[in-house]
Amino acid sequence: MNSFGNNLRITTFGESHGSAIGGIIDGFPSGFKIDFDLLKEEIAKRRPGSGELVTQRKETDEPEFLSGISSEGVTLGTPIGFIIRNNDNRGNDYNDLRDKYRPNHADFTYQYKYGIRDWKGGGRASARETANWVVAGALALQWLASQNINIQACLTAVGSVSITDKIIENLIHVPSPLFALQTPEKASKHFEDEILKAKQKGDSLGGVVTCLITGVRPGVGEPVFHKLHARLAAAMMSINAAKAFSYGIGDKATLFSGLESLDIFDASISDKDNVQTRTNFSGGIQGGISNGMPIFFNVTFKPTPTVLQEVETIDRELNFTLLKMKGRHDPCVAVRAVPVVKAMAALTVADMIL
Repeated sequence: MNSFGNNLRITTFGESHGSAIGGIIDGFPSGFKIDFDLLKEEIAKRRPGSGELVTQRKETDEPEFLSGISSEGVTLGTPIGFIIRNNDNRGNDYNDLRDKYRPNHADFTYQYKYGIRDWKGGGRASARETANWVVAGALALQWLASQNINIQACLTAVGSVSITDKIIENLIHVPSPLFALQTPEKASKHFEDEILKAKQKGDSLGGVVTCLITGVRPGVGEPVFHKLHARLAAAMMSINAAKAFSYGIGDKATLFSGLESLDIFDASISDKDNVQTRTNFSGGIQGGISNGMPIFFNVTFKPTPTVLQEVETIDRELNFTLLKMKGRHDPCVAVRAVPVVKAMAALTVADMIL
């Protein structure tokens, strides 16, 4: 499927080294004034070629809106169509991959599913596709902000260097909507050093992105098959290179007893419209439904499988061969995954609220 969402839906098209990518956003509320400067700022966070830590592919990633928005920048309630031109596509960098399977990529699985594949940068399987999601997500973020819902995301681990546990501890024990979720400058420097070391060796690293959603009222989500955390997990696990999702205390749940992890309701800081708990081990979701507390989760990304060293593989005839990959690639995909996580969280929450 090439569509995401129910009430707010995006359907996308395009390949990594085709002439363009783009999409259609259906169900976006009418009469909403778009801040195009803010939109451009959000989209730029995912843009390639913006620094030494990301792929050097040079793309402006400026969407051209074709429908659904008036000349005054107000949404019409009709489908919003947009296109993003691929200005720096170099398909010839991948000619050596026409008959070879890159380890840990979708080459082999696409070939066997469809009987054909676009070997140029992975085609539709490329993270280039996520530029479409960030456009749609940037629109959703603005609408959510008008509903007093705010979404933040930041990098909290790269390789063996991590501040994830510290961030999560703060979110559990200081569940304030004013909490600023950001990567501290010292941690950013450590992350940068680790990524550059791996890049110099022609290798790559994985990472973790943490996301915080505040302002969601109690009652969002379904009790059985469309639980809020299940929908968020599905959205996050749709992102290229995502390997794990956890919310609240997540995989640390076994470190606490039942008594230690109870989120006790606190009447002294609550009223009938804003019931609060003293802690937030649940990550803002109970029984698959938002409880009004801040929602937070982690997404773990694998190391970029494109490494610039010679590796063993097979070709389409199952012959052993060696592969030396070329092209421009992220030494740590988690860096540019931050705005994608934020965008997919926005699309999920907006869809469930609408």
